Amino acid sequence: MSFLFYIIIAILVFQFIVETCLDVLNARHYNDPVPEELNDVFDIAEYQKSQEYKRIRYRFGLVSATFSLLLTLAFLIFGGFEWVDGIVRDITDNPILMALFFFGIIMIGSDIVTTPFSYYSTFVIEEKFGFNKTTSGLFFMDKLKGWLVSGILGGGILAAIIWFYQWAGNYFWVYAWAIVAFFTLFMNLFYSRLIVPLFNKQSPLEPGSLKTKIEDYAKKVGFELKNIFVIDGSKRSTKANAYFSGFGKEKRITLYDTLVKDLDEDEIVAVLAHEVGHYKRRHIIINLATTILLTGLTLFILSLFINNPEISKAIGVTRPSFHAALIGFGILYSPISEVTGLIMNYFSRKFEYEADDYAKNTFAPSPLISSLKKLSSNNLSNLTPHPAYVFMHYSHPTLIDRIKNLRA
Repeated sequence: MSFLFYIIIAILVFQFIVETCLDVLNARHYNDPVPEELNDVFDIAEYQKSQEYKRIRYRFGLVSATFSLLLTLAFLIFGGFEWVDGIVRDITDNPILMALFFFGIIMIGSDIVTTPFSYYSTFVIEEKFGFNKTTSGLFFMDKLKGWLVSGILGGGILAAIIWFYQWAGNYFWVYAWAIVAFFTLFMNLFYSRLIVPLFNKQSPLEPGSLKTKIEDYAKKVGFELKNIFVIDGSKRSTKANAYFSGFGKEKRITLYDTLVKDLDEDEIVAVLAHEVGHYKRRHIIINLATTILLTGLTLFILSLFINNPEISKAIGVTRPSFHAALIGFGILYSPISEVTGLIMNYFSRKFEYEADDYAKNTFAPSPLISSLKKLSSNNLSNLTPHPAYVFMHYSHPTLIDRIKNLRA
């Protein structure tokens, strides 16, 4: 066991301790007084229900996180990666096929082992609080489809990266960056058109007063909008959402059918005004460019370490390989990923304020405030999160902070 092996163990344990401490701190704030501005989010019965939901999810999170840590440590300490590496080397000696089999076995195996946790989360916890609408058949079909999509897309990118590595040596990262950047742009443009239909049905918003209000608002702010879709999110959950995707001719706004059901028309237009604000303030382009730049940085750093046999040995694999080094590098690089994630979350929260301001100035603040309250109520959201937890994990400002900003 190399020095890097113990570094990897230390990283995994330290991250678990930090996350557990944050969860504990957050849980201790569950009973904090609700800010006066949020007194109308829940009635007494709903608030008690939200408190119970948070506590159950907190305890479940601790159990599942502990299990994941112990499973990962056991796999490292008892030579799990070496065992899988031996299996794939008995099947083929082609580096690309070895990598595909290696990651396929690990990822599918991990998903199978953790399936009881996701099943319990969906059919016990979410079911108990009235969120779950999916069936067992749909649950497992989603998993199979997820494996298929991951295998085709993720496997294709991995194969291309290894091929570039064999062809270009240490400069493989430049070509890998190019193909990942292209894939990122492509998926941003066509994800809703190509991937979403594999899991959900999307239908154009039917003509009526809601569509007219949306189109009138879009015309008012000079936002060309031809694609407004409603997605059947209710077949899996009662939770509501809306999102903006694509750009240029491929830009579209997608509303969950639960959102259309739960909010009135002005509230829906206010939510869409917020999404338009992201587009008008170029947040989508900024996030896309940042993601591509960070990917390039990560691949460059990977190129500096990928040929070091100690990276493979750090996860217990005695015969160095690209696929083993990739696993080791991913864990060793994770502290840097945590830092970049914190920075991304900070700017994401800043962008949310800017999008709220855009909606406030071009439509109205009150319907957006009421929509945020309704969504928080329907999702049994935590109204009093710990500031440290918000700083580490929230990509959106807290509800109270958004409301104060909208009323300013």
